[in-house]
Amino acid sequence: MNTDLMKLTANTIRGLSIDAIQKANSGHPGLPMGMADVASVLFNEHLKFNPKNPNWFDRDRFVLSGGHGSMLLYSLLHLYGYDLSMDDIKEFRQWHSKTPGHPEVQDTAGVETTTGPLGQGLANAVGMALAESIIAAKYNTDTEIINHYTFTMAGDGDLEEGISHEVCSFAGHNKLGKLILFYDSNHITIDGNTSLTYSDDVKKRFESYHWQVLEINGQNYNEIHKAISKAKAENDKPTIIICNTTIGFGSPNKAGTSGIHGSPLGEEEIILTKENLGISTEKFYVPQEVYDFTQETIKKGIEAERIWNINFESYKDNNKDAAKELQNLIEGKIPDFKISEFEAGTKLATRASSGKVIEELAEQLPMLIGGSADLTPSNKTKAKSQSEYSPNNRWGNYIHYGIREFGMAAVMNGIALHGGLIPYGGTFFVFSDYMRSAMRMAALMGIRVIYVLTHDSIGLGEDGPTHQPVEHLSSLRVIPNMTVFRPMDANETAAAWKLALNNTEGPSTLVLTRQGLTTVKRNGRDFADISNAEKGAYAVSDDVDFDVILMASGSEVEIALEAKERLNKDGIEVRVVSFLSQELFDKQSDDYKKTILPSYADKRIAVEAGSSMSWYKYVGDKGKIIGIDNFGASAPYEVLYEKYGITAEAVYNAAKELLK
Repeated sequence: MNTDLMKLTANTIRGLSIDAIQKANSGHPGLPMGMADVASVLFNEHLKFNPKNPNWFDRDRFVLSGGHGSMLLYSLLHLYGYDLSMDDIKEFRQWHSKTPGHPEVQDTAGVETTTGPLGQGLANAVGMALAESIIAAKYNTDTEIINHYTFTMAGDGDLEEGISHEVCSFAGHNKLGKLILFYDSNHITIDGNTSLTYSDDVKKRFESYHWQVLEINGQNYNEIHKAISKAKAENDKPTIIICNTTIGFGSPNKAGTSGIHGSPLGEEEIILTKENLGISTEKFYVPQEVYDFTQETIKKGIEAERIWNINFESYKDNNKDAAKELQNLIEGKIPDFKISEFEAGTKLATRASSGKVIEELAEQLPMLIGGSADLTPSNKTKAKSQSEYSPNNRWGNYIHYGIREFGMAAVMNGIALHGGLIPYGGTFFVFSDYMRSAMRMAALMGIRVIYVLTHDSIGLGEDGPTHQPVEHLSSLRVIPNMTVFRPMDANETAAAWKLALNNTEGPSTLVLTRQGLTTVKRNGRDFADISNAEKGAYAVSDDVDFDVILMASGSEVEIALEAKERLNKDGIEVRVVSFLSQELFDKQSDDYKKTILPSYADKRIAVEAGSSMSWYKYVGDKGKIIGIDNFGASAPYEVLYEKYGITAEAVYNAAKELLK
């Protein structure tokens, strides 16, 4: 290892970072300056990557969990040959640049995940390491065709966030030996020294998680190199490398202070810093010897993938079926699958019908990875054919996440980002509160993650208001790029699963009942074909010259249908619209929307056992909403529906009132 060139590379990273932040007059120079040495050793000596093919499947993953330090990553990507020019570096934090304030996976080649909310990048890294272990165990036969590490860099803020406990405990329990965490221990946060709020013994904490714990001087190249080598040699434990660093290293007047965490240095301090580091004071300067130095690493990466491609061809010859399956995983393809139709009249909770769908899917889709946050029997998320993932069963395709809802959601993001697998995970719908930040990140990144959220309303009954979702449907529906499904019966549940699996542009949420719902007879004179469900909302039962439209989702469609029967007896014609997904309906053409909710039909009623918020845009000025805008109570669900007025009689009365 050429420590002189390594030092020059690290100092060049510092120079690029502080120049870009100064030009933007915004950003966080402290982390890039403090961790430049660790990053340089990692990229130059240990990280397996090919910048000419950033998506090479067997590359090592590097996650900058402290995304505020994004200029560290951007500088690395520029110097090590990714599609990130000096002009891109100069456009840091500008409109539609490749260098946004926090790294975004869809914007910049070489960025593995969108980071910013602290702790979640670390959780994504756990998911990536988990995915690697599953795929490697399943497909490494005569050849180790899958063999890569996941590295992540996190700071005090990441480790203070509660999610770090959830996922690091999970990683240690599952012995994810190819997960390596660099902890930037610089003792500084925005408010000042960490002693204000933080006195954890990190070494003991991670030892209790069953991690290998190493501690180094984060500015000493030999110590960094030896620690990474030792971490890679440990197979049965994830490793944390505690890197004792100085935040803002190199700045004569601001290093080691909170002032350098999140503010530009200023022109004068930048000149003093560059002089102190022994580099040119020219802005955005990269010495040719640094480009020459990193070029050698780039060549090694290109060669590594070339050799891997040769090995993969040999693997294909010797493992035809497995290789074809693995190729589909790498390309993100799912085979054709079938889901049996449910018999009309059958009464099933949609969580139960979802469980039956999962039974079929698990046998057809090798990339499907299930799980639950300690609610498997309640969520009905485990198929009989699925085996439980553990350190002794790495090829298991069902994960027990433990009571770690937030951790589960963020780990699933990492699984999806790794590629090759489609994760789904279950818990009670009310606990989407715990998961919401990770769900939002999945939507922001546009990744295929499926949430199976059961016990969807006051219909769960006796557990009471702590477990009864009220505002949750509306809160998820307002997340951009999130598709929420609330099926009315078993066949709509199957349709929701198909739509979720084929949704490659964002996450999907299946919101499912505890109470039984009758499967509607399809293709009869009064009931629409289930294929219309793919449009999000459709007239499930229709009279020719309808006087009023009843809209509902999930269990309340049954109530609307019962109200229709009563209204029909009074000579009132009714259209009942099932809203499987408001998001899908909103994406339809105006012509389709007008066929379902014609403008002349302004007598509209929406009924849903939840917040009324998301229904106003459909009922219009003259419509009514029957919902719940307060918390529930503990009682049998039949009593709760009666007490809160979520009944066919209430819908009937509302319709009669509208038609006066």
